[in-house]
Amino acid sequence: MGTSKYSPEFRADAVALYHSSAGGTYASVAKDLGVHHETLRTWVRDAEQAARPGAVEATAMEKENRQLRAWVKKPELKREILRRAAQHCAAETSW
Repeated sequence: MGTSKYSPEFRADAVALYHSSAGGTYASVAKDLGVHHETLRTWVRDAEQAARPGAVEATAMEKENRQLRAWVKKPELKREILRRAAQHCAAETSW
């Protein structure tokens, strides 16, 4: 992932502008800001999720789960490589 071309302050202001515009659509507010409407929609969704009670704990737990899954995957991958190597060696050996 690269760096974002929009600062967190700009994103927060864009979300606030969307919420404060009565009857404003993602497309109309995004056009005024010069961003794509799906980008604004994503920012609004992320801000609303972050504002939910327990969102910080859920995010931390999701991050830990991703890390643990990656940690478990490494030995599984090593085991698979060794299994394939053993099969290959056994196929080439004709005793």
